[in-house]
Amino acid sequence: MKQYPASKKAQSVIAKSGAQILIESLEKEGVEVIFGYPGAAVLPLFDLFYDGKIRFILTRHEQGAAHAADGYARASGKTGVCLATSGPGAVNLVTGLATAYMDSVPLVAITGQVKTSLIGNDAFQEADVTGITRSITKHNYLVKDAREIPAVVREAFHLAGSGRPGPVLIDLPVDIQQQIVEGAAAFTPAPRQEKLDFHGKRGQIKKAAELIASAKRPLIIAGGGAVISGAGRLLLELAEKIHCPAAVTLMGMGIFPAGNNYYLGMPGMHGTVYANRAISESDLIIAVGVRFDDRVTGRVDSFAQGAKIIQIDIDPSSIGKNIRVDLAITADASAALERLLEEIRVLPDTGGWLRRIGQLKKEYPLCYEKEKGLIKPQAVIEQIYAATGGKAIIVTDVGQNQMWTAQWYAFERPRRLITSGGLGTMGFGLPAAMGAKIASPRDTVFLISGDGSIQMNSRELATCAAEGINIKVAILNNGCLGMVRQWQELFYKRRYSQSLLTSPDFVLLAGSYGLNGALVRENKGVRPAIEKALRSEKTFLIDFRVAAEENVLPMVPAGEAIDRMIGGMA
Repeated sequence: MKQYPASKKAQSVIAKSGAQILIESLEKEGVEVIFGYPGAAVLPLFDLFYDGKIRFILTRHEQGAAHAADGYARASGKTGVCLATSGPGAVNLVTGLATAYMDSVPLVAITGQVKTSLIGNDAFQEADVTGITRSITKHNYLVKDAREIPAVVREAFHLAGSGRPGPVLIDLPVDIQQQIVEGAAAFTPAPRQEKLDFHGKRGQIKKAAELIASAKRPLIIAGGGAVISGAGRLLLELAEKIHCPAAVTLMGMGIFPAGNNYYLGMPGMHGTVYANRAISESDLIIAVGVRFDDRVTGRVDSFAQGAKIIQIDIDPSSIGKNIRVDLAITADASAALERLLEEIRVLPDTGGWLRRIGQLKKEYPLCYEKEKGLIKPQAVIEQIYAATGGKAIIVTDVGQNQMWTAQWYAFERPRRLITSGGLGTMGFGLPAAMGAKIASPRDTVFLISGDGSIQMNSRELATCAAEGINIKVAILNNGCLGMVRQWQELFYKRRYSQSLLTSPDFVLLAGSYGLNGALVRENKGVRPAIEKALRSEKTFLIDFRVAAEENVLPMVPAGEAIDRMIGGMA
């Protein structure tokens, strides 16, 4: 449509700064909350936040802002937004962006930048953030004219949330924020459409149905892509239609209900024995939204040697990247499953296979040794599950706490486990839990962390206090970096080099921020402390002194086949 210039009178009425245009563009995208930290290169924006409509959450570090926006996005399915100043502020977002990139989380990061005339001159607090983040974002922008802002913002949100989601960064020099635009800002074009058949090609779907019909031992493996697609109902329908067991990766937790008889739990390094044995004995794997991470596959050349593999993924670069596949279907998981369910007319005979699965479950159940008085971390997680009725949003940090949670909390719905999968980011948990609570204020949000991880971003307890964010924090305190210590015990002759920790009094730390807490040393105190935390109207931290040398088992040693497990195997 032809654009006509406005009159001088009209132009003077609608003259706006680049900062105003950015805020208005964010509001048009439905942004309700931004997590971040101020600085000189973003002060024009912060002046508008003073009496603006968008809620701003002041975190205590930019890394916390990125993780909080990430947790918000994972819990809500919306695009999270974080903001930092130039130089160190922008660089502090990097870990959070890499975390979101690895786990396909829609995020838009906005960073201040020095004046355009100073870029490249090593100016005060200058960093080439677009160059630094190029490999950990789907795309990034350096805006050099305020009239570009509406189009950039619109495209950034489209890219962040479409296809395989991920983070996008907008670098905005301070003089562009101050630039006055008279008249309408630049015409915003429609976002670019990605050239993908999101439903999968009919021929591929037909071939998948044929492979399923001829299978005797089919197995579904669902991952984070299935969660993003909202494919839970369709996965359950597929499993029940073809009478097929299903395993879910760490990122797929909850996409297939844990209470279902076909559920096998998590495969891989700390997966269930029966899930790993099922993979090794299967003759057909239907992988939905799974990229076959090394923690899932173990030794690649021994993974599912007797199985044909169907891989459904919206990202063509993920198909066949780590594991050879027999049938590649580049499509949205839900769209492909809808077509597949319509196409399946001949059902496989899986009676013998299901009996074998039942035998494996009975022979190799998840278990741990209970000791009178001593707190076992697995028991803490079981009690959190019981006290919350399995309905809480669970956030974890990384390490033993993460794996025990995946093993012992039975997730029935997607987006109820929020955790750093691909990057394995310690310190993710506390800020991510804050973001999740803001996204879902009516839900109980329970963070399960370790004494190592919690210390990496414990300053965000101040944010919880200042913003009235009510989360529950369970610290599995074993006095060490648990997973590092476990590897040192099993593979380095118990040479505990730099894995034993000195920690603060966590209850006093919470109290110093005006928050509540409890110290629990014996098993009998576990459930009362959890219930007290749930009754609290503000963030409540529980320091559980758990068994120091408890290991996460079963375990596949690095470089081994997934059916060669330590613990739980005959």
